[in-house]
Amino acid sequence: MKLFSKAGLAAILIGLGLGASAQAQQEIKVGVIYPLTGPGAAVGAELRNALELAADIINNGAKDIPELPFSAGKGLPNLKGARIKLVFADHQANPQVGATEAERLITQEKVVALVGAYNSAVTATASQIAERAGIPFLNPESSSASLTQRNFKWFFRTTPHDDLFVHNAFEFLKELEAKKGIKPGTIATFNENGLWGTETTKLQAKLAPEFKYSLVKQVIYPAKTTQLTSEVQTLKAANPSLVLQSSYTPDAILSMKTYKELGFSPDMILANNAGFTDTDFIRTLGKDAEYVITREVWALDLASRNPLIKQVNDLFNSRYKINFTGNSSRTFTGLMVMADAINRAGSTEPEAIRKALAATDIPGSQLIMPWKGVKFDASGQNTLGSGILVQIVDGKYNTVWPFNMASRDVIWPMPKWDLRK
Repeated sequence: MKLFSKAGLAAILIGLGLGASAQAQQEIKVGVIYPLTGPGAAVGAELRNALELAADIINNGAKDIPELPFSAGKGLPNLKGARIKLVFADHQANPQVGATEAERLITQEKVVALVGAYNSAVTATASQIAERAGIPFLNPESSSASLTQRNFKWFFRTTPHDDLFVHNAFEFLKELEAKKGIKPGTIATFNENGLWGTETTKLQAKLAPEFKYSLVKQVIYPAKTTQLTSEVQTLKAANPSLVLQSSYTPDAILSMKTYKELGFSPDMILANNAGFTDTDFIRTLGKDAEYVITREVWALDLASRNPLIKQVNDLFNSRYKINFTGNSSRTFTGLMVMADAINRAGSTEPEAIRKALAATDIPGSQLIMPWKGVKFDASGQNTLGSGILVQIVDGKYNTVWPFNMASRDVIWPMPKWDLRK
């Protein structure tokens, strides 16, 4: 009797729909789309580091951290030790480039899934390509609420979204008044004009009156701008006590420099993450970054509540000489969640991975995030994520809200520029 060759047997198995699960997969390609050049290159480099650390742990282990999934190493056990291979794409913070790169990763690189893309506007276009192709797309960081309001079947997001984050900001202000006796005063918003910034602006305009706050001015500036003088002059003329701000790294830094140059000194800047939590923000501004409060999803000082935070951060710091940020910690978590789904699927078939993602139920004890866990609803949104607020004091991010998790008290108001040491 003639036996089938390995190739012949593989063809039969694949024809029966069994090939991916029945055969050992030596390498599983996962496409990762991030801003590796252009205005987002600095944060993109950190996100790449986070992805590479996660892939290394999945493939080779982290035996000193047994509580971490895949810490035993040697790849995905349900796929006979298959290793994750990251295929990087650079979207340059350009939505059209992101869509083109998603197409390339799917059609030419033959990736089994996509992870990305930090910038909400790029995530929107890249995930549309994945949806049409029937390829799972996991988004670890983009927070535009509309991303999980599109009735997509293949899209999953692990981070909380801006509807929660903006609510958090106003809840903090109410608690600040009730528990600390600090009244925020009048509010202005200052946001970039991309998908993320414009959606945030609408949410802030809706929630301010609901929470009984006076919104005296809304200023939207061009994304990727190189000057903010006129916009900051408009803000200064409105004389708000508090500025709610959504900016990516270059414009977050530029805005702070412009505030100082023009002598604009509100009582507080309450930022919406992104550029304000990038390592380059404090590194570039030094003492001029002090006292800003920003929403976050991760803080090193929460390690007292979750030892995994310090253990994995120590590993990250030993390799890259920087700490995790809310951005990079979410990216790390995103790839770990995707690997968990592929492993549980026991297959590289897109539909099997999609079903495994939909069935995800990871407890908070296995995450480096201060969340209850990861579990997706029908829209693909993780329902167990949460936000915190941190304040920059002495060059570090300190948890200040929720108050029962705070590592230090809020400093309010910020000292005026000419009174800072």
